[in-house]
Amino acid sequence: MKIAIIGAGAIGSVVAAYLTKAGEDAVLVGRKDQVEAIQKNGLRVVGARGQETFRVRALTKLDQEYDLVIFTVKTQDIEEAYAANQAFLRKCLVLSSQNGVQSDTILSKYFDKARLYSSIVMFGATYAKPGEAVFNFEGDWIIGKPFAANDKNVSKIAQTLQKAFPAVVSENITGMKWLKLFVNFNNCIPALTGKSMQETFADMDLCRLSILLLKEGLGIVQKNDIQLVSLPKFPAERIYGMANMPLEQAAGIINKTLTTLSKEPLYGSILQSIMRGRASEIDYINGQVLKMIRSPKDEAPLNARVVEMVHQVEQQKKYFTVEEIKETFDLNKERV
Repeated sequence: MKIAIIGAGAIGSVVAAYLTKAGEDAVLVGRKDQVEAIQKNGLRVVGARGQETFRVRALTKLDQEYDLVIFTVKTQDIEEAYAANQAFLRKCLVLSSQNGVQSDTILSKYFDKARLYSSIVMFGATYAKPGEAVFNFEGDWIIGKPFAANDKNVSKIAQTLQKAFPAVVSENITGMKWLKLFVNFNNCIPALTGKSMQETFADMDLCRLSILLLKEGLGIVQKNDIQLVSLPKFPAERIYGMANMPLEQAAGIINKTLTTLSKEPLYGSILQSIMRGRASEIDYINGQVLKMIRSPKDEAPLNARVVEMVHQVEQQKKYFTVEEIKETFDLNKERV
């Protein structure tokens, strides 16, 4: 398959690097500064698989039709990426890879649902600078059809991606995406502090905040009769369990998990966008639950407030201190 990856950020860079290394005919589409850096110096990836510089073909927009086009831009950038490349998107299979649950609906406005495929990326990566990325940790790449039963192309896509990443086929990719939404739910907190996941969640009060946001958000989703579907190595019971166990116990799990997730500093997806001076995906993560209720500040006040604060960071280019966050969410009281 001829493959195009649209989005030269963290995930797109890692995907393009290792598919190219696996011998696939792949091209990475990115912004001018990213493409120039890759063309000049190659694409450098460090982390879980060591350090290596890859000679990846890079373009600012598609130059021909491809068999498979993987959108690795953030959800909020999908429509802009489509508009820039639509001349060569008339025949391809299309694969989404975004966090949240809205990317497939957005893409379905432009593509026949028969050509549309969905995926969940369980490996972690950080964008360093144009032409450089960190591959923080390994994980599955889960593939399925969002609006119909899986077809033969699901297996074909999975077999291709399997050459570079552990690929898994799902019969309920949408239900799994709802679970992944909550896996990403705490990304908002490092976006407030401007610090890595490890440094942020070394503070137990911020771990408590993570659980309070989870409890509130999960409650809204359950009221809408949405069931989370287990991921291959992440059972839904883990999220339900943390939401129902004592706060201190659940916060301890967050602390242990997120401070040991990667040897290299890991910056959440929301913070990575802010660090690059771009709008974040907060409206598609914590903001998703706000769209499901009539009065966000009454029914989901914690998530409503955190969304407001992340947008404030985006606009003012200034992070909150940990003490400001604790005071805003009255976290000292939550220790009782």
